Amino acid sequence: MLTLVQFLSVLLLLLVPVSSQVDQLLFPGFKDVVVGARSNLTLSGVAEIQKNGILRLTNDTSRLMGHAFYPSPFQLKNTTTGKVFSFSSCFALVVVPEYPKLGGHGLAFAIAPSLDLNALPSQYLGLFNPTDVGNFSNHLFAVEFDTVQDFVFGDINDNHVGIDINGLQSNASATAGYYADDAANLTKQDLNIKGGVPILAWVDYDSAQNLVSVTLSPSSTKPRKPLLSFHVDLSPILHDTMYVGFSASTGLLASSHYILGWSFKINGPAPPLDLSALPQLPRPKKKQPASLIAGVSVAVVVIALCCIAVGIYLYRKIKNADVIEAWELEVGPHRYSYQELKKATRGFKEKELLGRGGFGGVYKGTLPNSKIQVAVKRVSHESKQGLREFVSEIASIGRLRHRNLCQLLGWCRRRGDLLLVYEFMANGSLDRYLFNGAEVVLSWEQRFKIIKDVASALLYLHEGYEQVVVHRDVKASNVLLDFELNAKLGDFGLARLYEHGANPSTTRVVGTLGYLAPELPRTGKATTGSDVFAFGALLLEVACGRRPIEPKALQEELILVDWVWDSFKEGRVLDVVDPKLNGKFDEREVLMVLKLGLICSYDLPTARPSMRQVARILDGEVELSDDLRKPGGIDQQEGFDEFCHSLASSSFDKMSSSSYYGNRDIDTAFLSYGNSPRSLLHDRGETR
Repeated sequence: MLTLVQFLSVLLLLLVPVSSQVDQLLFPGFKDVVVGARSNLTLSGVAEIQKNGILRLTNDTSRLMGHAFYPSPFQLKNTTTGKVFSFSSCFALVVVPEYPKLGGHGLAFAIAPSLDLNALPSQYLGLFNPTDVGNFSNHLFAVEFDTVQDFVFGDINDNHVGIDINGLQSNASATAGYYADDAANLTKQDLNIKGGVPILAWVDYDSAQNLVSVTLSPSSTKPRKPLLSFHVDLSPILHDTMYVGFSASTGLLASSHYILGWSFKINGPAPPLDLSALPQLPRPKKKQPASLIAGVSVAVVVIALCCIAVGIYLYRKIKNADVIEAWELEVGPHRYSYQELKKATRGFKEKELLGRGGFGGVYKGTLPNSKIQVAVKRVSHESKQGLREFVSEIASIGRLRHRNLCQLLGWCRRRGDLLLVYEFMANGSLDRYLFNGAEVVLSWEQRFKIIKDVASALLYLHEGYEQVVVHRDVKASNVLLDFELNAKLGDFGLARLYEHGANPSTTRVVGTLGYLAPELPRTGKATTGSDVFAFGALLLEVACGRRPIEPKALQEELILVDWVWDSFKEGRVLDVVDPKLNGKFDEREVLMVLKLGLICSYDLPTARPSMRQVARILDGEVELSDDLRKPGGIDQQEGFDEFCHSLASSSFDKMSSSSYYGNRDIDTAFLSYGNSPRSLLHDRGETR
């Protein structure tokens, strides 16, 4: 039964004219909510209002999502000061997992700029997709109630409450619980979100203190101490008007997510909710009589025996069926069905082909359920990138998370077909804009941003992950651009991982001519230094607009690194800059990139900088000197550290104070460092 106050609040809400600005809402249950034309609640996905007045966001079906938002946006900012108003929301939630001990993702209270979120289910909670998660342009605030361990975004707690801004890596989080008011020392009491019982939650924002608070309780009384507090000014995050509501999703493990009641208020506390007055979930059915249980048990046994017999028959008949190997159980749950990817790419039609390489073709596709655009890499039977490289690509990039790495969404193996599913990069690969007379010419500002993006990705691979990841195939065709021309490093088919501090193992020499470090054919060991060498070649080709080796060029311009060095030595290094730029570039930045490209291309691995040092140079923290040494001036036995100590004392005047290798300041070597480019046309071993 509704109280008189609650009834009047709902009646007042329904009578508010469409043109007026609503600053409060109260749903003590959703039985009388209108959905559709002139609605007071907008539902999408699988969200529905049940006959008992409960809002059900998701059901026990895998990989689905549901949204429920108030249809009109709220005015959340003071139009004069631009400051976000204080606001408060109270809601009662229930999560009923299909498998209570495992959970199944979760739900979120969200403030979004649009009702169309273009989102995915599973770990994205129906709020984001792989392309936009973590972007500052999202302008989205959420409080998530997560009920499954999520290693993708760093949440290893399956009973997790987090405050999220523009992404799903929580800015602040805590294990679900509450502080009982009757406890003298306010000891925290645990709450189980996936326990199938109602939990009352409050989300409050104090504009004066720039403080977000999240409070939970198993009863209608709000505890004095919140579970979670986070200081943040939401004014830069939220727009003037925003939509308020809920989102939930399921993954491989499904859960039903319910909202029993909801209230919201701007510049004041949200109207209270009484758990006892809200609609309740139906109680579990009573146990059936023993005789019925016995009968059902016998029937189950008979059916099981029949299934076993049929299984044995099919096993003997279908001898060419694939066996699930051990590695398939270790690479994660993101396995798509072949039929799903075939439908997404319209049968792998030539019209959907984005490009071909030595491994096979890459096709554009649209996943049938989510309508998300993807790129499907199909490894051909004739490709040298066989099962080993296929597994390497899943095992390496499948666990990596960085804004400048191309996101692997999933994979598929069907007999001889090996398929990898990536996020779709709207602007393709970098090489199409640098070579072959592209219609669109990248400006220097765009090129410099791309260089810094790739450097950031390599720094993460070399130092930011739990293991050292050597990419082994850094080149322009493996640098992909999204719709905003942000660069992401892709194609991890040749990647190798080893522990920090360990020596990489010897392996066969693979890569692309022009990017292969000269020590690889001799040692057979791919290292971070060989990635730096390839990055140096990339630096030069981005600045010069041509490939590292150009057979059609003049004899003196055949090898790009030699041509750049000769031009630098003769004082006309800017002559090598891509003529398509028409002289519109920052000379200081271009000169820095060219000199850095020469340094990274040095023959001796120990004389090359690390990617951390490269990033500092690109950020302007370390300045490069024009006093480069003559090619061949560094002894072949002299390493990078030894060379640092051989510099003249005047070279140290500009050095940085940071140290990355013990007490030595390696950055000083960049101040007066030269290299001796070698011909790259000798035997490099196996290439592709």
